[in-house]
Amino acid sequence: MVAWVRLIVLLGLTMLTACPAHAAYPERPVRVIVAFAPGGAVDVVARITAQKLTERLGQSFYVENIAGATGNIGTAQAAKATPDGHTLLVAFSSHVVNPSLFAKLPYDPVADFEPVALAVIAANVLVVTSSVEAKTVTELIALIRANPGKFSYAATTNTQAHLLGEQFRHTLGLDLVHVPFNGAGPAITSIVGGHTPIGFATLASAISQIEAGQLRALAVLSKSRSKALPSVPTMAEAGRPPVDGDVWIGVLAPATTPAAIADLLHREISTALARPDVEKLLIEQGLATVNETRAAFGQRIKDEIVLWRSIVETSGNKPK
Repeated sequence: MVAWVRLIVLLGLTMLTACPAHAAYPERPVRVIVAFAPGGAVDVVARITAQKLTERLGQSFYVENIAGATGNIGTAQAAKATPDGHTLLVAFSSHVVNPSLFAKLPYDPVADFEPVALAVIAANVLVVTSSVEAKTVTELIALIRANPGKFSYAATTNTQAHLLGEQFRHTLGLDLVHVPFNGAGPAITSIVGGHTPIGFATLASAISQIEAGQLRALAVLSKSRSKALPSVPTMAEAGRPPVDGDVWIGVLAPATTPAAIADLLHREISTALARPDVEKLLIEQGLATVNETRAAFGQRIKDEIVLWRSIVETSGNKPK
């Protein structure tokens, strides 16, 4: 949390060189919807982004938290907003998972939105509390199989981490129970305390405890190792089937928002988050900035809807 405060203060004190505002945009304050409660990584990234856009474009960009239904309530409001750039959505990668978890959504995750900018990505990670004997994924699997019914894992309900945990349990046929939590903080506390000795979580939520030695990271659930924990192997390197379970935070606008406005916002957001000092602090929190075009971000959303549908199916979950 201290690092997040440092990051916000840094961005507030260090102004970027002013640039001319777009001739017709923004004409009034811009509403930035976050479909989750305040205080999490999505909210923090949204407030950083809103602050820099306010500085650069001469109008207030203000964050409004509309939490509920795994992000569906706020996302639906953003989808129905006037497509003039004066309402934006800072979305979490639940945006690409929810189509497989809910039988019916009040929005179309592709058709109802214009991709603006991918802000950051973060890996999910498999961790155990420090008292667990296993030092590798293979050792953990052997330990669970030798003690059927003894071990449980913590993960925030209906998140990528939860789905990856269920995929791990289901595909390996492990007698491992999911203990649901409403947020990453309580889940991490439970793992550290040994109440649920195994956990699946975003690296951003677990990195402080990993660095403090309270948790042991066995593998990152990503294609490549994390810059924040370069010594921790990927699941493929740990001898298991490869997993691409990265999560992301990005900015979307209602569909048919003018391309000139979306392009302007993309440039400004990319410039703000690419500052070396900002990037360094984000990496320390398990987050990495991404230099990706709007088109590539849009394609990522389409591809990951397919990817997570497959993961949901192999995890044994059924749409609600």
